[in-house]
Amino acid sequence: MKIFLLGYMGSGKSTLAKALSTQKKLPFIDLDHYIEQKEGQSVTEIFKKKGEIYFRKQEITYLNELLNSEKSFVLALGGGTPCYGTNMQNILKASKNVFYLKYQPQTLAERLEFQKQNRPLIAHLGNEELLDFVRKHLFDRNPYYSQATHIITMDNLSEEQALETILSLISD
Repeated sequence: MKIFLLGYMGSGKSTLAKALSTQKKLPFIDLDHYIEQKEGQSVTEIFKKKGEIYFRKQEITYLNELLNSEKSFVLALGGGTPCYGTNMQNILKASKNVFYLKYQPQTLAERLEFQKQNRPLIAHLGNEELLDFVRKHLFDRNPYYSQATHIITMDNLSEEQALETILSLISD
């Protein structure tokens, strides 16, 4: 069984995927960390040294490696992963358990304000610019995110409620 969590940065994909992997007794994989292990450097370093295009190419390669494996897992995707190449189509072919953790832009901007230094795409933005950036990205990414098998509106859910909702929707 392969379970995928997608959504914008700061939406709690990794946190929920870890909890989900514990509940389902499946390995947890964070795609960004998987890439970091394979590349021997952090995502931030990859962006700085080799650029976003290089990163996205490697992301496609490593995602396909996981999709083509026989392993079961819970995978937290990078925020941009579904939007490049045929990633979203390939994810949907691999599993019916694809969950979009959807938040309103304002909520995401508030969640991201204190994480900016760890996020290469937004580290340089002020708080007002951040909200505009999130709005634009969500607008651009919505056609991809909305293809998920399940869309979970997260704004008013606790982590526990979100986990229960996802568990109730998983198909074996």
